[in-house]
Amino acid sequence: MRLEAITWERLGEGLAERLLDLKPEDGSPWTRVAFDAAPAARPGDLAERVHEALRIRGRPSLVVSTEGFLRPASLRLEHGRQDVDSYYDGWFDTGALWREVFGPLEPGGDGRILPDLRDPATDRATRSPYVQLPPGGLLLLHGPLLLRHWFPFDLSVHLLLSPGALRRRTPETDHWTLPAFERYEQETDPAATADVLVRADNPRHPAWRG
Repeated sequence: MRLEAITWERLGEGLAERLLDLKPEDGSPWTRVAFDAAPAARPGDLAERVHEALRIRGRPSLVVSTEGFLRPASLRLEHGRQDVDSYYDGWFDTGALWREVFGPLEPGGDGRILPDLRDPATDRATRSPYVQLPPGGLLLLHGPLLLRHWFPFDLSVHLLLSPGALRRRTPETDHWTLPAFERYEQETDPAATADVLVRADNPRHPAWRG
């Protein structure tokens, strides 16, 4: 796997430049981008960098986190607070993501996106207003395990951590989730599936292929 050293700033700029010319294959007026990674790799930080780079270039975009689409605690914790299978298969409300985020961005959609559904801290509905993403705008969705759901991404970015780096950078209270990411690598192989790969073992010195 040959990767090129890069700074986070240059990476954000380079991805933004690539996205300016990207046309969705399904004819949608909106481009849908995945920033896929374990929470320890902080995919939201890169999504925000790209968002800012696009803003400077005059292109609207919306950053959405899957954390805002957790299923109610009564459902996702039904088998306990540290059930790996539940985390892998049932923590995130993929139905709501299809309905409230991807559906409005299909060809013929209205571009009205619900940016979040549930507050992960309070487990209550956020009641956030819908956001109108104009034609030509981009969805920047970040979160874990994204590439196993057949979401209609036009570009996917995977931030890769080695098993050792993943363990070191994951809080000890969340180490129970690590087997889910091992399973994800075995079943989905996100490093090979993603359009852009970023190795983030050293948070100060990323490297990429894209």
